[in-house]
Amino acid sequence: MNKKIAILATDGFEEVELTSPKEAMEDEGFEVHIVSPKKGKIKAWNETDWSKEYNVDKTVSEVSASDYNALMLPGGVMNPDNLRTNEEALQFVRDFFKQKKPVAAICHAPWTLISAGVVEGRTMTSYNSMKDDVINAGANWVDEEVVVDEGFVTSRNPDDLPAFNSKLIEEIKEGKHEDQHA
Repeated sequence: MNKKIAILATDGFEEVELTSPKEAMEDEGFEVHIVSPKKGKIKAWNETDWSKEYNVDKTVSEVSASDYNALMLPGGVMNPDNLRTNEEALQFVRDFFKQKKPVAAICHAPWTLISAGVVEGRTMTSYNSMKDDVINAGANWVDEEVVVDEGFVTSRNPDDLPAFNSKLIEEIKEGKHEDQHA
């Protein structure tokens, strides 16, 4: 199955929240690109400290949602906080919803989605400290390891990665969801 997936991230992403889904998708034969506002390399965060650097495959300005079958957003605190102030990254996110493509976000990544204005009316989860942010943005927040709402997949934290990866792959294989919306 020739699917191409974008992982949107920048410095400060939670390492396992990028590496685990990326590996799971590549094991399915999907082509996975790390897309970032920044060229070169982005630096991972691993629980309490900085970790390795990862190569950026494409910058946000070089690609569009139409180049990909789905979008995945890892968490970490710094990563989505930086992305949510980047208009180009926010437009990239909005375009996946407009094109009715699967979008998956884990942990703190919904901050970026909130700033993109795509969560109102959706059922989703996030890291527990973000519950109020999600509710205030108009979404229905639930405390479950993985929540799927018409091609929109969310999970709470790294402990949820096995369930998150499984649903992410399932939704990508299903393709566009006519009821996917922002």
